[in-house]
Formats: sequence, structure tokens, C-alpha cells
Amino acid sequence: MDGYRSGLYVPGDRPDRFLSAEESGADLVVFDLEDAVAPERKSAARDAVLEWLRDGRRGSAAVQVRVNAGDERDLRAVSALAPEVGIRLPKVESTSDLDHAVALAPGRPLIALLESARGVVNAVAIADHPAVVALALGESDLRSEVGGGEAMITHARLSMLFAARAAGLPAPMASVYPAIRDLEGLAADTRRAADLGLFGRMAAHPLQLAVIASIFAPTAAEVAWARDVLSALQGGGVMTLASGEMVDPAMRGRAERILGMTEPRS
Repeated sequence: MDGYRSGLYVPGDRPDRFLSAEESGADLVVFDLEDAVAPERKSAARDAVLEWLRDGRRGSAAVQVRVNAGDERDLRAVSALAPEVGIRLPKVESTSDLDHAVALAPGRPLIALLESARGVVNAVAIADHPAVVALALGESDLRSEVGGGEAMITHARLSMLFAARAAGLPAPMASVYPAIRDLEGLAADTRRAADLGLFGRMAAHPLQLAVIASIFAPTAAEVAWARDVLSALQGGGVMTLASGEMVDPAMRGRAERILGMTEPRS
């Protein structure tokens, strides 16, 4: 199964939003100590997130903490939380960045954020690191450094996707679409990401979640096709569906991914 269909960032210095974030319906909630928090609020944000997560999750969403790149206080703090809480590690450019995080938070699952040209170029080595469980792209940072338009982002998305898949990792989620109230733009860009092979998307606001979830939900026709394929493949070899479509074992992976999208996330 691929990863999470929808994810929501919540600022670490806004504990008044923590419960609503976990009950928002997002499959993943990321408590943000980095971009969403002003420099003078970093310490307070860390304390608030730690206090909240020490008491256990309030909803069914998976939980990650986006730390500040290389910040030892953030990494050591998250290392004291429950083992399933992942670290979303910004500005990863090499395996040495990952080794540094592992030394401070051993055994913790790492989600490596590629936010620079160097990070994208080194995506294969980063994805192969044993602590990395997923890749993600920081598109706003990448646009600032590299320049360019949609072609550049498409190249970066595909580079990340192939690196993740080659390493046996789930298809990466698309990064936040920054225009919160432009739901038509969000839908169009999310469809482009899905067509490339990405799965799921991070949101900056709960308003975006329904749009994201709808695009990554399979249609009834896709679910029926997947069930027919898996049923046909039980007979072995090359089979033919009632529609006349030829089915062979190469289709199994796609069919299983489609049915995986219909299962509840844990």
C-alpha cells in the first residue's frame, strides 16, 4: 500500500489547534517546529508539542514532527516520544544529514525533505538510507533556489518518485499548495502530481483536505477493475476479463494499490 492520502501541518506554537488537527480527517498530522513558527517562538513550540504528544494521540491520524534542520534540541526532544512518531527532516542534502539525525534520535523513522538542487540530485542515496521511510519535496524552497516553472517541478517530482520506488519506499506525497483558498488550482495541481505517480498531499489548512482526499480516492470503476484483476490472477498465467481486457501478473501491483486506497489508514 502507498502512504497517506492527506496530511495536515499544524503550527507547533498553536496548541489551541492541536485537537482540531488530529480530528480533521487527515490521515497524517505533522506538528511543525520549523516554517510555521517564528524564531522567537521555537522553544515554546517545542515544549507545547512535546507536552501534547507525551499524553498520546487523540485521533486516528499518524503523527510526525517537522524539526528544524540540524537542531539538536528538536531531535533529542522528539527521540523521547513514542517510537511511532516520525521525524520530518528538512533540507536533507546528503546521507550525512541523516546520520546526524540518527545519532541524536536513534531508531526513529525519518521522512527526508528534499528542498534544494543538491537534495534532488542525491535523492537515490538519501532514499537508500536505512532510517528513511519516505521522501518528500519542499517545492517552495526549490523554486526559490533553482527558479523555473512547472517543468522544473515535474522533473524534481519524478526524480524523487523514482528514487523512492527504487529503494522500496512508498510513492511520495505532494507538498503543500500555498494558495489556501484556491481550491480549483489545488485540484488541478494535485491531479498533475497524481498523474505523475505521487500519492497523497500535505495541506496547510483543513479547507484543502477534502479536495486532496477526493483526488486520491479510487473511482468505483477502478475498484471493480482491481477486484476483477486480482480474481482473474488467482487462476495463474494470462487471463481475460469479461470486458475483453487481457490480464497478466504485471497488473497485480496496480490493482493492489487501488484496493489499498479504499482501506482505512492507521
